Amino acid sequence: MASRKYSTYLFDLDGTLIDSIELIVESFRHTFRINLGADPTPDEERRWRAGFGTPLRTQLAKFVSLDQVDDLVDGYRTFTHEHHDRLIRPYSGISEALMALQRSGVRMGIVTSKTNLLARRGLQLYGLEDYFETVVGMDDVSEHKPHPAPVIEALSRMSVGPSNVVFVGDSPHDIRAGRSAGVDTAAVVWGPFEKTAFVNAPPDYWLSEPGELLDLGC
Repeated sequence: MASRKYSTYLFDLDGTLIDSIELIVESFRHTFRINLGADPTPDEERRWRAGFGTPLRTQLAKFVSLDQVDDLVDGYRTFTHEHHDRLIRPYSGISEALMALQRSGVRMGIVTSKTNLLARRGLQLYGLEDYFETVVGMDDVSEHKPHPAPVIEALSRMSVGPSNVVFVGDSPHDIRAGRSAGVDTAAVVWGPFEKTAFVNAPPDYWLSEPGELLDLGC
């Protein structure tokens, strides 16, 4: 541990540890079909993807009037809960990297825009929950990424300051939240966002594969 810069790692979940892109996209398309009567257009789907990592209600409010948002949220969540376990999986190499970090003495937490319950369900499904001391979901805080509040909440729960902490995520929203909370940041490139999406939110590190998590700050 003496040579390791970061004693605490915070992780986003979807697009970072767990590949849930198929679930997210299919839930969105289903919601459009049952509530709006048509598939989303390519432009609507592009706008949806740009919002990955922000709360569901915020994303859906871009496409309908406020009095329709609740129906879209309900339809989305119903589909997600029904198909969740079938359409998610951890990224290759994630379990091994988390195990190695834990064995080296690193403390770890989750900061996600999912509900706490659904986040834990995904972690439990693949035996990942025990790696993490805390899970901060969208229902645990009143402000959400890119606001720093979820990251600050995780730091508070773990009784650590921002120094010697790195937040690992796949979206510009993660990087902005981490930077505003005063922690270092790392962006993974195996999620849905291209590097060009980070022009206005550059991370401290780029990660091209999960094994590189072990080398952060070394």
